[in-house]
Amino acid sequence: MNVETIVKNAVKQAVSKLYGADLPENILQIQKTRKEFEGDYTFVVFPLLKISKKSPEITALEIGNELKSSCVEIEDFNIVKGFLNIRMKASLWMQLLNNCIRNKEYGFEKKNSSRKRIMLEYSSPNTNKPLHLGHVRNNLLGWSVAQILKACGHEVKMVNLVNDRGIHICKSMLAWQKFGKGETPESSEKKGDKLVGDYYVMFDREYKRQIEELKAGGVASDEAERTAPIFIEAQEMLRLWEAKDPTTIDLWKTMNEWVYEGFNQTYARLGISFDKIYYESNTYLLGKKIVEEGLQKNVFFTKDDGSVWIDLTADGLDQKLLLRSDGTSVYMTQDLGTAEQRQGEFHFDNMIYVVGNEQNYHFQVLKLILSKLGYTWATNIYHLSYGMVELPEGKMKSREGTVVDADELVEEMRRTAREMSEELGKLDEMSEQEAEETVNMIGLGALKYFILKVDPKKTMLFDPRESIDFNGNTGSFIQYAHARIKSILRKAEDFNAEMLVEIEPGEKERELIKLIADFPETLALAGLNYSPALIANYIYELVKSFNQFYHDFPILKEENCEKRRLRLALSAQIAEIIKRGMKLLGIDVPEKM
Repeated sequence: MNVETIVKNAVKQAVSKLYGADLPENILQIQKTRKEFEGDYTFVVFPLLKISKKSPEITALEIGNELKSSCVEIEDFNIVKGFLNIRMKASLWMQLLNNCIRNKEYGFEKKNSSRKRIMLEYSSPNTNKPLHLGHVRNNLLGWSVAQILKACGHEVKMVNLVNDRGIHICKSMLAWQKFGKGETPESSEKKGDKLVGDYYVMFDREYKRQIEELKAGGVASDEAERTAPIFIEAQEMLRLWEAKDPTTIDLWKTMNEWVYEGFNQTYARLGISFDKIYYESNTYLLGKKIVEEGLQKNVFFTKDDGSVWIDLTADGLDQKLLLRSDGTSVYMTQDLGTAEQRQGEFHFDNMIYVVGNEQNYHFQVLKLILSKLGYTWATNIYHLSYGMVELPEGKMKSREGTVVDADELVEEMRRTAREMSEELGKLDEMSEQEAEETVNMIGLGALKYFILKVDPKKTMLFDPRESIDFNGNTGSFIQYAHARIKSILRKAEDFNAEMLVEIEPGEKERELIKLIADFPETLALAGLNYSPALIANYIYELVKSFNQFYHDFPILKEENCEKRRLRLALSAQIAEIIKRGMKLLGIDVPEKM
């Protein structure tokens, strides 16, 4: 039952009866009444004056009277200039709460008439470094958007494309050859992804040293970067890899396996999973085939050095490289091949790429190239662009080793959660196992919520010290509220969560029910906008309102049995929405704290 839809339909019928006109959707402005005014929904009358040919006040009065007499759900109205504030009957809100009690999947869309088949790619790590804070935002955002889309009734395939080839991989491999002395994850007691990442940093240091040495000998800066011996060796290693040199391939497989094992451990800690994992090493050749076809169609052209390009200057862009002069591919090459492969496998309605905003141009070009090649489905590609994560001390740089490691971050959040929980007595009367589970839940929940509450498009500043706070817009605040409600319900031994409410709600209860009524719409908007932030901030507002209600009104100590029953039912439904809403963010909530 959508209350706003009831109001819209009633207003349309009233306008038709009063003025003999169908109300166009673009001038039907209905919004929630602002808190400083009395009412539930507000109809903006001004756009209707050409139809009514009367003043705003008289038009509002006529419509209000008609609504009150013809719509059984409307109790009363008031007019503020050209705004008609409509108040719904208390029985309607009681009915909505009972519908919520009956529907165990309240807000989730099981039968979506616009159901789509969606492929969603996220994570997409490089196998030359461990996952860091930037990857954390990518993974949490991708996983959460997938859950939200599923809850909206869509079929979603969650996929990961591992960038396991290219010059950056060769840099780690070459550094290990030169400086590794046979070191392995076992011998070093390091996670494999961290070990390989160390060698990527090591390559960069040696590369910079060689550049400075060449510059000191009189070589220009640009030339020094191109001719540094270690960089030339890395380029040769990439050529050998594409030529399937056995020694190079064996080393590549070994070091990648180290990294995959490390990635899997991190994914498990974050609660992240995929339906399918693609590897760039398996898809880049598909892209090369598309490039050959594009050359035959004269969509692409070859330069004198043998490199292959596309000219997009007529589209307001520039020329884009597709194959280097030595025949090696670039990111665009493999993305073309991967997109075609996925369309063949899934026949998707939408293909969503969760990638940082530094790649906005890349995806603009990808869609354009696919369209020029004749792929009509290219228009259904969507780049879910998100802002970078910065720290109080500035940006992170992988090659310089100044990143916030994902595993270390999760562990730090866990430690901080324990310290703060112990200080506040949240773990008192828990067994050690319960305390450990709760600490992990709070630490990971704080991290996920702090990141997901920010609109994906915005660059965000991450400060671990601010993310765990039992007061404020944090995961911990919401988790504690859920535990508090569950504690109330446990104490109400005679409460049956499935019993319907038989008393009409008072003013404060109906405010909470109105917030409950917003959940389906919020979920739908989050799905349309690919924005977990809408869910996160809705839950926060719901919890804030409940906490204020809990402070001002008795629940367990309410003497009127029907009122007590109503308030317990409200509490139970709010706890359920908190639990299911937070689950869409990948966050668990404790039963007690």
